[in-house]
Amino acid sequence: MRVLLIEDDYVLGEAVREHVASLGYGVDWLKRLDDAREAMATIDYELILLDLNLPDGRGIDFLRELRSRGSAVPVIILTAQDQIASRIEGLNSGADDYLVKPFDLSELSARARAVARRYGGNPNPLLRLGDLELDLARRFVSVHGREVDLTAREWAVLERLVRRAGAMVAKSEIEDSLYEFGAEIDSNAVEVYVSRLRKKLGRDTIKTVRGAGYKVST
Repeated sequence: MRVLLIEDDYVLGEAVREHVASLGYGVDWLKRLDDAREAMATIDYELILLDLNLPDGRGIDFLRELRSRGSAVPVIILTAQDQIASRIEGLNSGADDYLVKPFDLSELSARARAVARRYGGNPNPLLRLGDLELDLARRFVSVHGREVDLTAREWAVLERLVRRAGAMVAKSEIEDSLYEFGAEIDSNAVEVYVSRLRKKLGRDTIKTVRGAGYKVST
């Protein structure tokens, strides 16, 4: 999942960025709305974490702008404004969720995954694909009932594939979901993670679509 964090508080922004990155996701942290607009012109984000008070404008106006353009990207508001009226305004403006600062980072992760599942068309976190059983909420996977430990990046790759089970996912799309702006990406990074997943989950778990990408069967 590629995440855009728009937050001008350095301490909170760094904590959120590091936490999201530790889950294996690519996260771009920007502190101004103008920079966020430029980033969204080139990157298809799957989640926006949005502060309401930014140096160059109001986050709520940015959100309304997104929705007026027809953007359906999930948005979770992160703000110190805890009044009921502010929450109602945020949700009525198109936010998918609303977290009041200070918040627990684990709660942020849970809410982000819940939003992602809803947008993926299946809010049920439990999946069964052949010999695999997955709990997307708890990041749990088992093969023939045996739990398998995955690294954060391995899980992120697997999650990307199982959310589109039966469909091909391009290698470039997987790369985009894992790495933030400016990150150096090894040309075979995705192949390495896929190889590790095959060793842990079974050789035939992930199919290669030659010259295009990968997929898992339903």
